[in-house]
Amino acid sequence: MPRPAAAARFWQHENIPCPGDGSVRPSCVYTRDRQTGMSCRNVLLTGCSSGIGLALAVRLAKDELKRFRVIATMRNLDKREALEKQAGPALDKTLEIRQMDVTSEESIRRCVEGIPQRRVDVLVNNAGLGMIGPVESQSVAAMKSLFDTNFFGLVRLVREVFPDMKRRRRGHVVVMSSVLGLQGLIFNDIYSASKFAVEGFCESLALQALKFGVNISLIEPGPVVTEFERKLYEEAACMDLSAVDQETLDIFQGFYMAYSKEVFTVLGQSPDEVAEHTVKVIMAEKPPFRYQTNSLYTPMTTLKHADPTGNLPLNAFHQMIFQHDRLFKASLSLLKMLQWRKRRDVSYNKSP
Repeated sequence: MPRPAAAARFWQHENIPCPGDGSVRPSCVYTRDRQTGMSCRNVLLTGCSSGIGLALAVRLAKDELKRFRVIATMRNLDKREALEKQAGPALDKTLEIRQMDVTSEESIRRCVEGIPQRRVDVLVNNAGLGMIGPVESQSVAAMKSLFDTNFFGLVRLVREVFPDMKRRRRGHVVVMSSVLGLQGLIFNDIYSASKFAVEGFCESLALQALKFGVNISLIEPGPVVTEFERKLYEEAACMDLSAVDQETLDIFQGFYMAYSKEVFTVLGQSPDEVAEHTVKVIMAEKPPFRYQTNSLYTPMTTLKHADPTGNLPLNAFHQMIFQHDRLFKASLSLLKMLQWRKRRDVSYNKSP
């Protein structure tokens, strides 16, 4: 919670004329910045202790035009130091840090009730858990815990803020999904299932949301190089694989674990890159429903729509992994070169 003096600076609501017709309606009540006099949107963001959530919170809070007031949340406030350090002068001005556990309805409600008029203009659901490995090695309790955060956490948040957005006929729900919500990947069975659930939930909800003037956007990154991923692979290296047959074990340890690290090296994006793409979606006049942050993954995800039977992508990935190992390595080398050229061109265009 912000200090009392800071809280007074952080919030000030006024009726601001709506863009276009200049009328004043409840749907146009925004937070006004005391120093600049400009209206801004309240952004409730989850999972901000590290990675994408931290990068996005800082980027929005440091917006030069001060168009956002960021309520950056995390389950454990003991991990707030990194965000506080990177937020710098924005802390308690355009960024406030609050505790929220997406697995607790009470925690979510308490956080939202602490926002004046419960006004959440943009909800960014970023909190999530990962899981890799043979399904025989994973307990049902661990699977339920993952779904409780990745899927039901989103549902709890939507249940809390969506009714207010519908009443105001304005709002934007931004969900950090994954390309694995579109295309399954070997040894990512449970994680991919949770993201498929997220995608199905949002695709269904979007139909209702449009009726009420509310936008829903799914952000679909590929590999992202974060502390989240590092810990995930450390845990996978130490997991109990005693229930797994030898052939599956050889595939997981000899193929997946070796090549997945190389895939992250070749295709991985930084949290800042994903945050930059997400800001574009938030700022869009007509936000897209789906947005892939890594164009190198687009051909892989479109395979699924090229064949209604589903055999084309399944056979393609099966052959690539199990029958054409050299082709897989060559593909990674080609993608590595394309990624290097892309980053070189971006750096060149940004240089003075």
